[in-house]
Amino acid sequence: MALKAKTTQEFVPIKEIRDGIIVLKDGGMRAIVLANSVNLSLKSDEEQRATIFQFQGFLNTLDFPIQISVQSRRLNIKPYIATLENRMRVQNEPLLKIQTKEYIDFIRTFTEQVSIMTKNFFIIVSYSDTSIMPKGNFLEELFAKKSKEELRKKEELDFEEKRSQLEERVSVIRQGLSRCGIQSAQLGTEEAIEVFYKVFNPGETEGKINTSNI
Repeated sequence: MALKAKTTQEFVPIKEIRDGIIVLKDGGMRAIVLANSVNLSLKSDEEQRATIFQFQGFLNTLDFPIQISVQSRRLNIKPYIATLENRMRVQNEPLLKIQTKEYIDFIRTFTEQVSIMTKNFFIIVSYSDTSIMPKGNFLEELFAKKSKEELRKKEELDFEEKRSQLEERVSVIRQGLSRCGIQSAQLGTEEAIEVFYKVFNPGETEGKINTSNI
């Protein structure tokens, strides 16, 4: 008897992404916070120790689990090259046009010889609360004939309650990072989708996560 092949979607635990909130198939929720980096090498020894101890204290105050993920990818230089080429075409000064052409050639040669990497730092905030369940007799609930509208309203209420709890945790994370001198921003729906797309398609270089808010 031939086994039925499973689709990729069956191995992904994500049900949907709404308003920047990742809803899992088991009912849990996740939010992704993008944080900027701090260059400790530019700080004095005393400042380095202070930053590390402050971050350690921040982690020790958390009463819920988090995950810290670093996404490292080769920098996509094509959009920058295209911008330079457009400027070169409209340049009226011959000398500036030559210099721009030489600069483009230098950038291309340099990036071919040296892998320039970009890093994104993510904090995944989770919330899973099994206590948010409908009350009443299980069999009555199981066999009750409820309309689609009633079920939709119940699911929406459950989503809003869980999202409120998750957003409180996100606020705690962002405030703690701010005290450590780290700026952060919660990813929206499109940005969260892009993160997962790049995870499952590591060869892709197109697209860029918006970091203008941090």
